[in-house]
Amino acid sequence: MGSQAMKVAIYIPSLRGGGAERVMVTVANELSERQWSVDLVLATAIGPYLSEVSERVRIVDLKSTRVIKSVPGLSTYLRTRRPDTLLAAMSHANMAASIAHWIARSPARLVLSERSMPSRMKSDFLGKLVVKTKRWAYGRADKIVAVSEGCANELIELIGARPDRVEVIYNPLISRDLFERAKEPLDHPWFQPGQPPVVLGVGRLVDVKGFDVLIRAFAHVRRLRRVRLVILGEGALRGELLALASTLGVVDDLQMPGFVGNPFPWMKHCSVFVLSSRVEGMPGTLIQARALGARAVSTNCSSGPLEAMRDGRYALFVDVGSVDQMAEAIVQQMDATSQELFDGSAFVVESAIDRFALVLKNRI
Repeated sequence: MGSQAMKVAIYIPSLRGGGAERVMVTVANELSERQWSVDLVLATAIGPYLSEVSERVRIVDLKSTRVIKSVPGLSTYLRTRRPDTLLAAMSHANMAASIAHWIARSPARLVLSERSMPSRMKSDFLGKLVVKTKRWAYGRADKIVAVSEGCANELIELIGARPDRVEVIYNPLISRDLFERAKEPLDHPWFQPGQPPVVLGVGRLVDVKGFDVLIRAFAHVRRLRRVRLVILGEGALRGELLALASTLGVVDDLQMPGFVGNPFPWMKHCSVFVLSSRVEGMPGTLIQARALGARAVSTNCSSGPLEAMRDGRYALFVDVGSVDQMAEAIVQQMDATSQELFDGSAFVVESAIDRFALVLKNRI
């Protein structure tokens, strides 16, 4: 079957600001540029990345308030649109896609993309039920795309995925557009000449991102020298994080501008980029920050950061949750006079999309 005849549906919950959403928009846009017929099927068509979707990509809005409620609409879509391949991403969307695929008795090739597989799954009744459901849902997939070798190993070990059905494809993160967008002016007073250095974190304001640890570590650094902290992203913990900063006496040196459509100038001009996550499948922000020349500190969390940074070659690593280690590493990076040039060839957009295309067409 030629590439022009390929019809692929990419199913995700929404286009709210997050790494998985940005990656799937990139996959959709790049496949459409290769003359694929691409439908971006959303449980609900909301989020800032809507404006980044190519005009070549057809957006399908299932108008569902929750992922599980989108299953009937997705089943109907599969029966009527009949794509050659259904690609889903993110754990809860993967399970919903598998259920809808089963209900519709769809002949479409089913590919599930696992973005982050927590190593420590809950052992209570609910946790065991989730594992059992995942075993069934992922067991139906023709292929499971893992974002890292660590994630692939966890899929095989924790939910019994067949090794021959798991394919590692690194996220398409580095392109010419990344460097062009990083050149855009950064009109923020903290980044003007003569201002104190800025530590930067980027991600959703949720517990798994560990920004509470970053703020505590920053407070330690702030006691030693003049420095500021910026956290880009939005989420439920905004108030809690600001309250923590206030309690620690650093709220005046912290800014949280919310979701920023173009975080790349911030990455390019920060003094140190910090990934403080408790769990991370493949850290897109860390990879892009390093590609743009930022010095970096990262937690050694499961499962992708150490792999992405070549076992610590391109970043300083600290234990998950260690405030003291993170503070020490931030100071060390601020004082560093040189660093090794980051090799991001594994994350170049064109090579990643080549591999996605082969998987979607059942060539690997």
